[in-house]
Amino acid sequence: MIEFIIGTSLAASAGLNAWMPLFLLGLADRILPAVTLPASWSWLSGDIALWILGGLLALEIVADKIPAVDSVNDVIQSILRPASGGIAFGAGSGAQTIAVDDPAAFFTDNTWVPVVTGVVIALVVHVIKATARVAANATTGGLAAPVLSSAEDGASFALAAAAIVVPVVAALLLIGLAVAIVVILRRRARRRRDRTAPSSAEELRA
Repeated sequence: MIEFIIGTSLAASAGLNAWMPLFLLGLADRILPAVTLPASWSWLSGDIALWILGGLLALEIVADKIPAVDSVNDVIQSILRPASGGIAFGAGSGAQTIAVDDPAAFFTDNTWVPVVTGVVIALVVHVIKATARVAANATTGGLAAPVLSSAEDGASFALAAAAIVVPVVAALLLIGLAVAIVVILRRRARRRRDRTAPSSAEELRA
């Protein structure tokens, strides 16, 4: 289950910020002796890959904090974040990390499973994040974008870093993220009911 927690945390991190988990995975493989990526994902720690990922990470961090631009960025990231989640899950769940002795055994016979799983997890997190951002921007005129984006970046970093170094902490963060998602979905459902209730009452009076 530790391998699944690692992969899920990295994929969820990608759902919030496409490049955060990939950059941290490559950096960890590069500088931490206790972290070794599988051979098929070792390109993440190459010089060119790290420079590109670092640049894309910085670009997303900035773009996601600008009102209106953040919505355009979320549309573009609808493809990139799930793809990143698939790569992050595949690389992270198969890596030799501080906390995992033989993580590859979890997906020995079905190497495609972690990639597809990561795509689905990242896509779910991305959709909830993007819809919540649209609602927040509509309510605050875009003023909430920098605050929400900073919180999302922090959560993405915490999930990815914990998954690489301390998976137990990552599991706790995942629980917190799941609770936050449930709260957001319930609030959306409540707002929808509140909007439909007045119109229903008017129809009854008519």
